[in-house]
Amino acid sequence: MTLWFHNARLIDPDRGDESIGTLSVEGGKITGRDTPCPAGAQSLDCGGKCLAPGIVDMGVQVGEPGAQHRESLRSAGQAAAKGGVTTLVLRPDTDPAIDTPEVLEYVSRRAEARTPVNIRAMAALTRGRMGREMAEIGFLRDAGAVAFTDGDRVVTDSKVLSRCMTYAAGLGALLIGHPQDPGLSDGACATSGKFASLRGLPAVSPMAERMGFDRDMGLVEMTGARYHADQITCARTLPALERAKRNGLDVTAGISIHHLTLNELDLGDYRTFFKFTPPLRSEDDRRAMVQAVADGLIDVICSMHSPQDEESKRLPFEEAAAGAVGLETLLPAALRLHHSEGLPLPLLWRALSLNPARRLGLESGRLSVGAPADLVLFDPDTPLVLDRFALLSKSKNTPFDGARLQGRVLATYVAGQPVYQMERSHA
Repeated sequence: MTLWFHNARLIDPDRGDESIGTLSVEGGKITGRDTPCPAGAQSLDCGGKCLAPGIVDMGVQVGEPGAQHRESLRSAGQAAAKGGVTTLVLRPDTDPAIDTPEVLEYVSRRAEARTPVNIRAMAALTRGRMGREMAEIGFLRDAGAVAFTDGDRVVTDSKVLSRCMTYAAGLGALLIGHPQDPGLSDGACATSGKFASLRGLPAVSPMAERMGFDRDMGLVEMTGARYHADQITCARTLPALERAKRNGLDVTAGISIHHLTLNELDLGDYRTFFKFTPPLRSEDDRRAMVQAVADGLIDVICSMHSPQDEESKRLPFEEAAAGAVGLETLLPAALRLHHSEGLPLPLLWRALSLNPARRLGLESGRLSVGAPADLVLFDPDTPLVLDRFALLSKSKNTPFDGARLQGRVLATYVAGQPVYQMERSHA
C-alpha cells in the first residue's frame, strides 16, 4: 500500500526544521517528500497537524517475563502505539533477567508476535544483574541486544565494570550506566535539602550522581568504551558531562520526562506516584536540565516506563516502589517543554527520536527518503485532562493523573501501517 500524507506540518529533527509539505510512503519506507501524489496512492489529509518520526523510547521496563500482571508485551505495545512510540527499547530488569541469548530470543519472539510496534531489547551487563560476573556480551550482541546495562543496579566493583567495558569496547557495544553512588543513595527517596528535611524523608545529595558519573568517566577514559548515562538529573553533573564530551569520550546522556517536567515540591503530599529513582530534584536542577536538552548536552529524552501495581504503590512513601508508567504520557508531557519552556518541536524530536535511534544504530528517527515509515501524527495544541484509568498500560501509576496536558496523538504508523488511530469522537 502506498500512502501520501499531504497538508502535513513536517517535524524534521535531522534537518532541524518544520514545514508544511507532503510525504510518500511505500513498502514500509519513506519514498518521497514534497512530491505529487503517486498514482494509486491512498491520500491522507493531515489537516495541518504535525507529522514526525515515531518516538524511540530508550529504556522501557516490561514485566514479561516474571511480572506480566504489571505490564505485558501486548499491553506495552498497545500503550506505545497510542502514545506515538514506534520503537520500544526494553530494559533487561525482568525475572529472569535478559542475561542469556535464550532469554533474549524468548522475549524477542514473544514481542514480535504480540506487539504492533518495533521492539528492541537491551541485555544485562552482568549475570543476573548481580554485578559479579560479566554476562555473555558477545553472544548477546550476536543475538540482537542493542546495548548492555544492569539498569538501576550500579556495578559497585570497579574491576568488574572495567572488564565489562574493555570487552564491550572491543566489540563496539554500547554500555548504559546508572550514575549514582550506591552507598550514598541507599534508602533515599528524596533529594537532600530543606524540603526533604521538612517532610522527614530520607534523602540523598545530588553529589551522589556526580560521584557515580565521575567514576564511570574514569573507566570510560581507561577502556575506550561507548557509554550512555541513562539519567542525568543534577546541575552539578553537567560540567563533568560537558568535559567528557569535549575530551572526545564516546559519551551520551539521557533524562526521563518526569525529571524535566516535575520537581521535588511535587512530593509534598507524599503521593507515591511521584517516587522515582533517582528522586525528583529541585526546580533549579530541573531548569538546568531543560537548558541542557536545549543546548544538546543531554542527548535523549525517554519515559523510563516503570509499571508498578497498586499494592506496591499503596505503601508509606519510603517503602513504596519507585517509578511510573510513561508510554502514553511521554508525548503530551514533552510538549510542556514546547508550550511552557519554548523548546522547538524539531529539537524535542531530536531528543525523543533521532538521537536515541542514532545511538542504538537504528535507521528510524528521520523523515528522509529511505528511512522506515515509522511516524506519529499529532495535534500539539489539543488540551486534555489525563485520566489514569483510561491508560492502556496494565499499571496506572502515573504522576500526571488529573494533570492538564496539551497535545494528543491522532495516528501512529509502523513501517507505513497504521497501528493506532484516534476515534473520531475524541477529535
